[in-house]
Amino acid sequence: REMCNDNSEQNYSEHMVPQPEVWPEVERAECLARGAALKWASGVFCRPEHLERLSQYRKRESQRTASIHTRLKSMVQSYLEGVGWGLEQLREARTELREVSRDLKKAGLESDQNTEGGRSLERLREVSANHSQLLAAVSNLPRLYSVRSMVMETERLVESRRLLEAHAKLMDLEYLQDDILWQLNKAAGGALSTEDQEVVAKYFSGVRHLVDALGKELWAVVSSALALARQNPTPFVSAVRIVEREEALDQTLLEERGGGGGNSRPLPLGRPRCWRACFFKVLEEAVAARFRSVSYLHTRGPGLAGHLSALQHGIMADLATVRHLLEHCVPPHYKLTGAYLRASHCCLHAHLTQVSSWDLESGEIFAVLNWVLHIYNSPDMMGHPELVTEMEREELGPLISTEGLEQLQCKYVQSVRKSVSEWMHKALQVELQDWQRDQEPDTDHEGFYQTSLPTIITQMLEENARVALMIGESLRDQTIQMGLYEMENLLNRFREALVEFGKEHRRDLSNSKNKFYLHYLLASISNCIILKKSTESLQQQQSSQSAGQFTRTPPNPLAALDRAVRRACRLVMDQLLLDLKPFLPGLLTRPWLAQGDPTPKLCRVLERHLELYVRVRPPCRQRLQEEAQWLMVVEYVRALMQKRLVCRSGEERRQLAQQMLQDDQLFREIFHNLEGEGSAPEVNPLALLPVLAEFIRLKDPNMLTLEVSGLAAKYPDISEEHVSVLLEIRGDVSRDIKGAVLDLLEQSAPPLPVGYRPIFTDILVPPSTMAFCLPTAKCA
Repeated sequence: REMCNDNSEQNYSEHMVPQPEVWPEVERAECLARGAALKWASGVFCRPEHLERLSQYRKRESQRTASIHTRLKSMVQSYLEGVGWGLEQLREARTELREVSRDLKKAGLESDQNTEGGRSLERLREVSANHSQLLAAVSNLPRLYSVRSMVMETERLVESRRLLEAHAKLMDLEYLQDDILWQLNKAAGGALSTEDQEVVAKYFSGVRHLVDALGKELWAVVSSALALARQNPTPFVSAVRIVEREEALDQTLLEERGGGGGNSRPLPLGRPRCWRACFFKVLEEAVAARFRSVSYLHTRGPGLAGHLSALQHGIMADLATVRHLLEHCVPPHYKLTGAYLRASHCCLHAHLTQVSSWDLESGEIFAVLNWVLHIYNSPDMMGHPELVTEMEREELGPLISTEGLEQLQCKYVQSVRKSVSEWMHKALQVELQDWQRDQEPDTDHEGFYQTSLPTIITQMLEENARVALMIGESLRDQTIQMGLYEMENLLNRFREALVEFGKEHRRDLSNSKNKFYLHYLLASISNCIILKKSTESLQQQQSSQSAGQFTRTPPNPLAALDRAVRRACRLVMDQLLLDLKPFLPGLLTRPWLAQGDPTPKLCRVLERHLELYVRVRPPCRQRLQEEAQWLMVVEYVRALMQKRLVCRSGEERRQLAQQMLQDDQLFREIFHNLEGEGSAPEVNPLALLPVLAEFIRLKDPNMLTLEVSGLAAKYPDISEEHVSVLLEIRGDVSRDIKGAVLDLLEQSAPPLPVGYRPIFTDILVPPSTMAFCLPTAKCA
């Protein structure tokens, strides 16, 4: 396409008539236009049949060309008109410049003439300046001579507390000092020497002392505003008016200095005084003075609660004075009630932070927490309806930070923990002394044994939780958590004391002071049940959010209670076994088979123990009865396994089984009130005795295999040694039957079911003794 355009331009240029002075830009533009036209025509008339519309295109392009020529002519015409107007303006400007140049030349000539005339007036100007200085000095002399008398008079006014008059005199003196400095500075051309400044400062030194004295009197009036408001508020009103005058004067001087140029007066020495800010600062100091006199010794113990109460009444009385009296003595923009509230709050914050850092006891910490969290924001104090709006407007924040409150609560819990630990230790010592008493333990209204230990512990922990709840749920939860820790520690020591109590009893069984040993063991079990109920009650009082607030391992007093109860029950069973022990060797012997003795004596021991178990609170009462039942059956079966009685005939087997059934009936009569009486045989140990009796009474030895299968199904913990002993007690089992029975038992040993309590596991079989003999034949 570019080659086509270049060729068309070349052909066109060859046929053009050369013209002189043709601009290169015009020539290039014409070439580009012809090339574009040729390109357009080659695209439109690419076929012969398209030439029919050549006349239409020619006419349209002619019209378009004429239109473009017309617009070009109008544009060139407007451009030429603008150029002509611009040339006309330039001509006028040239004419005006010529006139201005002539005027400047005339002004220069006249200025030169005036300069020569002004030189003759220099002497007159110097004389005029000296005259004006002398005039100022003459006019200021009377005022300067009166400065000392004015200072003395102002001092008398300040001493007599005529503050408004004294302030008016002081303002006159300050104005005179400022005016003299200004005149000297102006006379020196704005560069007053240091010596002149020192001279003026020395001469007006009394003014500076007057300012200090007046300020001292003002702040004394402001600091005693509360007392003056109830007697005579006039001095306070005068002080406020002076403060406002000074504040207005400071503002005026600052505006003049900021808006003036080189001729503005400099700011006087000591300005701005900012006495309004000093007013509020003195007010804060007056509020803070209430707390500075408080000492550590005067606020210890009960004195701290009294001190906080006195603070409450004092602050509320002062606020009432400020609202009803002082608020009307100051401008509204002072917002004096809010300022006093803010100052009181800041001082209280600092004071309570100091008090919190002391080594406080639990009662003192409680007084502080209760005052900060409840009393301070109550309707009796800052929550008063007339103060709520001011409190919301000021946004004072908390009296003690969140971290400070948490530290105080931790200190409270630690202090309470110390006292709780001491009380628990004392209660445990009292409990140990009660165990040595030569009388039966006390009983409650239901007839259960008890001592003072659970009552003391329960009341202590519940009282601490109730007191902590008066502060908040968080502190209540921490206190309960602490109490549960201490309860766990107490129960661990209690269990150790039970163990030592049992050891001491076993060391000296004949000691008469231990004749109520079993009674106090039972009382200890009842105490643990009471403590368990109290512990569960405390745990239920805790909020659900408190579970994850403690980094330590959570307390588990219920587990400690369970360990203590199990230890006490074990000691009770040991005592039962100790009482049964003299009669156990006579069981399942030939005298027992003939006379039935000592089973009645065993029953009397059991009855005596079971009568004492009734004094224990459920469910431990049932637990002790069940353990006694298990103990009796285990010892009975253990006596059977001793092989004290081996049957010689079927009649002896029948008598043995009959006697065992009679003993079982006696035992059942004793334990008839147990809940397990009607339970299944696999959980009722007494059900074992009839089964063993039936095993011994069985007449046909060939049926022993089936009998052993049933016995192993009911008691899967029975071993081959146990069955072997039973077979030996029968005395009629051949070696083959015994081997078959033991093989069957070995092959069909079932696993122990879930929840099954083994009974034969606790019964050891004595090793069999083999008779020593010499062989009659020589060894091979």
